[in-house]
Amino acid sequence: MELVSWKGWAAVAKDLRRSERVLIDVPLMISGKSADQKPFREETFTVTVSAHGALVMLAERVDLGQKLVLMNPSNWDEREGRVAYMGKVHAGLAQVAIEFARPSPEFWPISSPPANWKTW
Repeated sequence: MELVSWKGWAAVAKDLRRSERVLIDVPLMISGKSADQKPFREETFTVTVSAHGALVMLAERVDLGQKLVLMNPSNWDEREGRVAYMGKVHAGLAQVAIEFARPSPEFWPISSPPANWKTW
């Protein structure tokens, strides 16, 4: 059995992704219910985006699987998503991965998206 280096594993993991991630800071408004079921609305930004969602920085505490609405304030476009990953809190913000209910590559302001961002 051949061992795969960490660098090799990262390449394999990238190939397994449904859509390539793009490092971009996009301002967003995220709304939903907090972990204690109180409605919230928070201005935030993305760390990375893909046709299937985004990794954002969020101060509000949310739960895995929870539904949220992402709104792009530059064009008022909205998409529903769910919390797919919760990172540790640093300086009051947590990295939160949000997966769209349906792939939405057109949601992001990217003029030349990666080839695997095809519209489903």
